[in-house]
Amino acid sequence: MNDAVLHLVDAVQWLLAPGPDGSGVQVPDPAPSAPPELGEPVNVIISWGKWGVLVCGVAGLLICAGQMAIGRKNRSSFAADGATGVPWVLGGLSLVATAASIVEMFVG
Repeated sequence: MNDAVLHLVDAVQWLLAPGPDGSGVQVPDPAPSAPPELGEPVNVIISWGKWGVLVCGVAGLLICAGQMAIGRKNRSSFAADGATGVPWVLGGLSLVATAASIVEMFVG
């Protein structure tokens, strides 16, 4: 190994070595916070995204209903496509409704 790598390894070992009281290095873990003057614009963009997905969800359910209605007579595969699309639309809407909670669960 070259000298630079050895110095880096020594520095990391020194940083991670237990202190006199036996504790290791405390790695900071601050709570997330928005940069100054950026929180509100980001909230607006997120709310626009949620609104857009909700509009798409309503359109998706209407399209699925239309496929099922049109495919009722002699086009059973078209109706089946509409019926199989309903769970996907509902799954997408459910994900939008719970997105913030899911992220909060992982990030804390």
